[in-house]
Amino acid sequence: MTPKRIALLIGILAVLVVAWFVLAPPRFWLNMTKAVTPDATTGAQLVEQYECRACHRIAGEGAFKAPSLDGVTSRSDDPVHVTLRLWLRDPRAVKGDTAMPNFRLSDSEIEAILMYLIETNQSQ
Repeated sequence: MTPKRIALLIGILAVLVVAWFVLAPPRFWLNMTKAVTPDATTGAQLVEQYECRACHRIAGEGAFKAPSLDGVTSRSDDPVHVTLRLWLRDPRAVKGDTAMPNFRLSDSEIEAILMYLIETNQSQ
């Protein structure tokens, strides 16, 4: 194999890897690049950053385009909130035709958002 061909193959491989990390980043990469402190304050900031209230009602504020998240952590039959974690991790894995986008959240972002939802649900 000629050096030109090797360089071309390496270039193609590099482009494919970059495309993979941009279009469908693996979980380990999300956890490395989007790590946050998992607490309710950070969760509140993430809810604003990802504009969750553009579709959901949270703590009495927001739109009614999607299900209200007021009381969602207390009305669930799932005490450890596995389903909510799955929704936040990959909405289409839970419901294939959902309008909710995949925000490609890290595990710590998911925990922070859940802590915020739990806190707001307890204060209502």
